[in-house]
Amino acid sequence: MPPSTEDRRRWLIPIRGPRLVRRFVQLTAGLVIFGVGIGLILQSDLGAPAWDVLHTGLAERFGLTVGSWTVIVSGVVLLLWIPLREPYGIGTLLNGLLIGPAVDVTLVLTDPPESVAADLAFLVGGIVLVGFATGMYIGAGLGPGPRDGLMTGIAKRGPSIRRARTIVELGALVTGVVLGGELGWGTLLFAFGVGPVVQFFLPRWTVAV
Repeated sequence: MPPSTEDRRRWLIPIRGPRLVRRFVQLTAGLVIFGVGIGLILQSDLGAPAWDVLHTGLAERFGLTVGSWTVIVSGVVLLLWIPLREPYGIGTLLNGLLIGPAVDVTLVLTDPPESVAADLAFLVGGIVLVGFATGMYIGAGLGPGPRDGLMTGIAKRGPSIRRARTIVELGALVTGVVLGGELGWGTLLFAFGVGPVVQFFLPRWTVAV
């Protein structure tokens, strides 16, 4: 039987509201910039964000590019949404499809830094870009990213958002380390630094719908 109207409303965040073209452009640009920021962080070789420790570990162990694993893991995470009954949107799907290729293109087009100062500039610049871009794609209001929705879905079943985020990201981090992913002090700097950047930019990018 085809899904009922009620089922569609429960599972799909509708594309509606004012300034749809602006929001779609903002969403797409934000996702690409997010991928560029991750690529710069990886080029710094000072440690990847938790999920990218997993992506680099999978690439190291099984081949394919980091961006390819970013897309694959996004698809797997979306499957976990099914029992959590989390609604998705066009932003959710584009998140899973665009960030990975942007990471790979950035890694191809940029050379690894040749000094500690340049490494640090790539790392800090990448963190700022990721925070800026997160404000853009979330502020567009067209659906959360796969990993964001996994955390909120778990939180709806008891744990706080903070605890759910810790559980999910620690799981990705530990798995990535076991696989040989890129762990370093930059991982900690990202964990503590990206939140304030998102907090600063999100209100400035949020579109009222």
